Amino acid sequence: MRAAALYSAAGTLLLTTLAAAPAGGAAGSPGAPGTAELRGTEVAVARARAAGIDFGACSPADVPKATSTVRCGTVTVPLDYAHPDGAQIKLTVSRTPATQKDPRNSKRRVPREGALVYNPGGPGASGMFFALVGRVPVWQRLAAAYDMVGYSPRGVGRSAPLSCEDPKSFVRSPTASPTHPSEAYKRQRIAQARAYARGCARRSGSKLRFYTSLNNARDLDVLRAALGEDRLTFMGASYGTYFGALYAAMFPSHVRRMVLDSAVDPAPDKIWYRNNLDQSAAFEERWADFRDWIARHDDVYRLGDTPEKVQRSYDTARERLAGKAAGGKVGPGQLQSAFLSAGYNDSYWPGQAGALSAYLHGDAKPLVRLAAPSAASAAEAENLNAVYTTVECNDAPWPTDWKVWDRDNTRLARVAPFETWDNAWMNLPCAYWPAPRQQPLDVRTGRGELPPVLILAAERDAATPYPGALEMNRRLAGSVLVTERDAGTHGIGGGPNKCVDGHVDAYLLEGRVPGRRASCAPHQLPAAARPTKESQRNSPGSGRR
Repeated sequence: MRAAALYSAAGTLLLTTLAAAPAGGAAGSPGAPGTAELRGTEVAVARARAAGIDFGACSPADVPKATSTVRCGTVTVPLDYAHPDGAQIKLTVSRTPATQKDPRNSKRRVPREGALVYNPGGPGASGMFFALVGRVPVWQRLAAAYDMVGYSPRGVGRSAPLSCEDPKSFVRSPTASPTHPSEAYKRQRIAQARAYARGCARRSGSKLRFYTSLNNARDLDVLRAALGEDRLTFMGASYGTYFGALYAAMFPSHVRRMVLDSAVDPAPDKIWYRNNLDQSAAFEERWADFRDWIARHDDVYRLGDTPEKVQRSYDTARERLAGKAAGGKVGPGQLQSAFLSAGYNDSYWPGQAGALSAYLHGDAKPLVRLAAPSAASAAEAENLNAVYTTVECNDAPWPTDWKVWDRDNTRLARVAPFETWDNAWMNLPCAYWPAPRQQPLDVRTGRGELPPVLILAAERDAATPYPGALEMNRRLAGSVLVTERDAGTHGIGGGPNKCVDGHVDAYLLEGRVPGRRASCAPHQLPAAARPTKESQRNSPGSGRR
């Protein structure tokens, strides 16, 4: 499912601050949880426990600006768990040892709790940055007790990377983004989706079918063993909640503690086509929240004193950019892509509103800084998109008849025009996917099979709509849901809400959970501010979950 940043909302905030086998699955479907995959996982786990991870200095490509305490290594996993003696791939891993220093009392030594493994989502995002998180004050109590461990899942970065097209061709600008596309435009996008799917097969070959969420969950168990952990302590955000839930269902006795932040709806009939439609509908509500905030600060932004007037201002900008791209690079497609991040994190709102205001009042430079694609990040963006597409297309059946896509998205765009069609184009290669599809695992755990899992959700989250968190809570018996009321930030753990962070710390440090459902008041919305270069650099364009 689509998201706004390379590392999910939670990961972007961090980087900014840092300047038994279960039933289910179709018989014979690739990657379905069966006897061969279970035995293969056991073989890989035993090997990884014996080998461990040889940590050494990090490459700047893996962890930029790593300190001497951050160490990197690799863990070897089978490409195909049904054949553990066949082709092997290496996943990159980063770790910072627990400081064991209480940040509130420097003289107090904190007992080590083990390793905390983090995944920021995607599919396609790297978690290698997580080893640096101890620099952020809100994470320091956890960094004192835990080794902070990040990694790049299969396909991501240098972990047996996937590619579907030449990165030089991937970033195109300026581009169109019609809210109600013509038949000719639809035919153009269908052709592009077919070509992209063919490119994935051509550049990745027979290995393409093994990049799945189920294999991501198996890889996580191999990583646990390589780290020397008998049971896993894991925190996943966004898409990371989905394969975290798969892990919990597949290996419940291997879980020590698990935080699922901004939960994907794991119901098999939602993975992934229906989930993306739900996401587009939820984005319309969050886009309305942003427009309402701008209208309340019309004295600063001069974009209109009602949400409807703000929408007209945005539409005016789209029309102007369709006629002449700002800086030769920012057209309607880049505008929409940049402003999509408004649905993920309200800390971006001042910079985005300021850039739009400046453009409409004669200064295009802030908008160009905000929205123009960067050639320097083209390879990373292409890799993220390749992994995102491959995993979601492999994970589940998708409609293969264009008429179904056209019907569903045309209906939805009438009431939710902001993201609907762009989201459809992003996922359309799955209609023409060249690799076999899985049947999604029916994620469920029984009472007592799994330790309590802590689920976090914001009530107005657009990327992972709140009903998904309720469904996750129902399916993982004994889990506890913490809700940030009337808020919409995607990825709320380790953020500005002290109530949420208090629940996370109590759970990970002491094993304490609140009542079955707890709630926190919303964090404070940002103050209006005119744009600065720094605020625009920290407001990302669109990427993945």
